[in-house]
Amino acid sequence: MPLKQTPAHRDMEHEHTPEAIRQRFANGPRRSYLRDWVYGGIDGIVTTFAIVSGVVGARLSPHIILILGSASLIADGFAMASGDYLATRSEDEEFHHAEAIERRHIDGCPEGEREEIREILRRRGIPGELLSQVVESITADRDLWVQMMLRDEYGLPEAVRSPWRAALLTFSAFLLCGFVPLVPFVIELRNAFPIACIATGLMFVLIGALKSRWSIQPWWYSGLATLAIGGAAAAVAYLIGAWLRGLTG
Repeated sequence: MPLKQTPAHRDMEHEHTPEAIRQRFANGPRRSYLRDWVYGGIDGIVTTFAIVSGVVGARLSPHIILILGSASLIADGFAMASGDYLATRSEDEEFHHAEAIERRHIDGCPEGEREEIREILRRRGIPGELLSQVVESITADRDLWVQMMLRDEYGLPEAVRSPWRAALLTFSAFLLCGFVPLVPFVIELRNAFPIACIATGLMFVLIGALKSRWSIQPWWYSGLATLAIGGAAAAVAYLIGAWLRGLTG
């Protein structure tokens, strides 16, 4: 049974006229940074709300929440962004390292590399004489040859993501979402913690709902799943804070 198409999936559709197809493929594959934003946003709000919950559970001063929360926003956000930068940079270096290896192999042992292309295509079901023609066509274009080896032999993506963009999105999402639990304490609202809980819960649902635009799951399911994961982390932090207070009190 085919999956029901959502409005978000219809938005991702594109034209199939010859001109539109040529233009789309001429622009190259898209580079998605969705995971960086979602990862940074969820980690930011979980980290900050865990601090808020732990301090409240330990019944410490609200000023401690602001000090620890602000320090966590900057330090942990920078650490997250640095980690994402290094991880994405490693992906980029792995891609170029494998590309250099394949170009050396093509120069040093072209027949062996052609045979690898032949095996890749044979496993895809291309038969007999047609197989030989396709192999000759692909290996006549050196860049296409290398690209196919990188994808099918190494399992590497065709689009290499920018480490700087990945890090920037992670850091901005961490700061933006992570600041939400601190807002009631910054403006010194009465019942700041319950309000922070509500605001944090809504932010979890919002992140999940936004994520669902690129998922087959409905927005409410993705939102509730994100809320459950984040809420569990916050509950654990609150209980640890209360437990430590009992030990020291």
